[in-house]
Amino acid sequence: MTTPTLPPLPADRVDAIEAAVFGRIADERERRRRRRRGIWTGAGAAAAVVVVAAFVGPSLTATSGSSGSSTVVGASEQHSSGAAQNPPLVPVDPGQGAGGSASSSEAAAGDAAARDTATRDIVATASSTVEVDDIAAAIAAIGASATGAGGYVESSQLGGAVPYEGAVTGPTASSGWITVRVPAAALTSTMDDLCQVGEVSATTVSRSDVTEQTVDLRARVAAGEASVARLTQLLAQAGSVSDLITAESALAERQAQLDSDRQVLQSVESQVATSSLSVQLVERSPAVAADPAGFGDGLDAGWNGLVATLNGIVIGLGFLLPWIAVAGVVLAVVWGVRLLVRRRRAERES
Repeated sequence: MTTPTLPPLPADRVDAIEAAVFGRIADERERRRRRRRGIWTGAGAAAAVVVVAAFVGPSLTATSGSSGSSTVVGASEQHSSGAAQNPPLVPVDPGQGAGGSASSSEAAAGDAAARDTATRDIVATASSTVEVDDIAAAIAAIGASATGAGGYVESSQLGGAVPYEGAVTGPTASSGWITVRVPAAALTSTMDDLCQVGEVSATTVSRSDVTEQTVDLRARVAAGEASVARLTQLLAQAGSVSDLITAESALAERQAQLDSDRQVLQSVESQVATSSLSVQLVERSPAVAADPAGFGDGLDAGWNGLVATLNGIVIGLGFLLPWIAVAGVVLAVVWGVRLLVRRRRAERES
C-alpha cells in the first residue's frame, strides 16, 4: 500500500494561507473589541436610565400625592362617620425612592471604577531619604523588611565603598543607599516601616500605566504562537527541498520574534508585579549644645590670637629674610658701581 504524496505548496500559496491566519486573528480581535464596546454602551444606557428616573421620579410622586390627598378630603366630607374608624393615610416620601436609586447608581459606578483600576497594569517606583543613627544597621533592617514582605534586596552600598554585602566590619560611613523590590501590594507597608528605621525627610512615589503595552505584547505573543504553529504544519507538508528551506527560514524568523516578545512581556509583567523602592540613608547630625563664654574664655582666646599673630609674623620674616639679603647684595653692588663712576668723572674734570 503506497502513501499518497501531497502536492507541493508554492510560496505564494504559503503567504496566502499565512495572511488568512492573521486575518482571522484580526477579525477575532475586532469582534472582541465590538463586544466590549457593546457592553460599555449598554452599561452607559442603563446608568442614564437610572439617573433620569432619579430626577423625574420625585416630581411624578409629588403630583400623584397631591391629587390623592384631595380625594381623601372629599371622601371624609361625605363619610365623616367612617373617617373616625379608618386610620389616616400616611404620605410616601418621594425622596426615598430617588435616594435609593442614586445610591445604587453611585455604588455601581464605584464598583466599575474599582474593577477598572484592578485590571490596569501599573508600574510603581518609590524613593525616600531617611536620617538614621547607624547606616549599616538601617541597611540590614530595610533588607529584612523587604524580605519579610516577599521581596528581595536588588542593590545596596555603604558610604563610598563597594556595594554592601553582608555584615560591615570596617569604619562606619556617613551615608549609604539600598534598593529593594517588593510585591506591588506591599509597597505602602514597606514604606511605612521606614519610620521605624529613622526619620523620613523626603518621599517620592511615581506610577506608570503600561496596560496598553502589555495588551499589545500579549496580542503579539498570541499571534506569534498561532503563526509558528501554522508554519510548523506547513513545514510538515512541504513537498520539495525549496519549500522546506523557505518554511524553515520563515519559522526561524517567527520563532525568534516570538521569543523576543515573550521576554519583553515577562519583563514588563515582572515590573508590574514587583515595585522598586530606593532609600537614601544619611547619618543624623548630633545636636550642638550651647556653650556660653566668660571673661576667662575671652582672655584665653585673645592670648591664643596674639601667639598665633606673632607666629605668623615670625614665619613671614623667615620667608622674607632670604629675599631681603639678596636685595641688599644687589643694592650694595649698584651703589658701589655708582660711586666708582662718580670718582672717575671727578678725576677727569680736575
